[in-house]
Amino acid sequence: MEKPVDMLCDELARKCAPFALSKENPTIIPQLTLYRHTAATQPLPITYTPSIALVVQGSKHVHLGTHTFIYDRSRFLLTSIELPVTSQVMEASEALPYMCLRLGLDMRLVAEVIAGAEPAAGAGGDSFGMETGAATADIIGAFGRLVDALHTPGDARFLGDLLQREIIYRVLQSEAGSRLRAIATNGDHSHRTAKAVAWVRANFTKALRVENLAAVAGMGVSTLHHHFRRLTSMSPLQYQKQLRLQEARRRMLTDGLDAASAAFEVGYESASQFNREYSRVFGLSPMRDVRALRDQGGAL
Repeated sequence: MEKPVDMLCDELARKCAPFALSKENPTIIPQLTLYRHTAATQPLPITYTPSIALVVQGSKHVHLGTHTFIYDRSRFLLTSIELPVTSQVMEASEALPYMCLRLGLDMRLVAEVIAGAEPAAGAGGDSFGMETGAATADIIGAFGRLVDALHTPGDARFLGDLLQREIIYRVLQSEAGSRLRAIATNGDHSHRTAKAVAWVRANFTKALRVENLAAVAGMGVSTLHHHFRRLTSMSPLQYQKQLRLQEARRRMLTDGLDAASAAFEVGYESASQFNREYSRVFGLSPMRDVRALRDQGGAL
């Protein structure tokens, strides 16, 4: 008889505990990171990379544009492309810490799994590059076996790849998997739009001409605009601005740059425009925000 999801999550939380002693815990499986928080957090602007996040204790909200995704032990979060978001741990305490497993996605591995698997029934539809799906016993079990492998480096090396393939397969078969399948499939509009998203991510400090970006994607300008906004909840220019502001914030905090230098480094030509846009997004002027972050421990 299959165990209830809550019981499976309790077991997985216990398995994770020895490896999750701080807020962010890389593991010997490079794609797997464990997260632990003992209190709710303030909203944090951050860029999510392609990944599957499974919460086994507590809950989290992620805001993408005007849309909110809630994930907890009943629903995992799938991120198919790099997305600037605002995330917030909602439920966490010393007695019951928020605990999350994040598996980074190698899109080449995703494509290999897709090539060898039958499409899920009813796969398709038009959704964002971020989605939640039901945390099934199969998905939780595969993550549990991945954590079990952490106890033995040989197991981690040999079984890590196989178990990641299983997790990807299970997610592709879920109701959230259609967008991931589309992004990893050559010729699909989502795949071509993802190429444009990747180009902006790699060149966010440069001036952006949407006509050139459309050529990268092999689309017309209006078609690119439609699919870019559908995938990211932003226009290309809004997406670029979010990346610039988040990178400027990181450089001020970690590299000690002043606001004007950080603005120049990420592509702004006007310090006053940078200050206005920064304050609008983060709620404080650049220097006041960085001081507040350092008082809170400096984590981004």
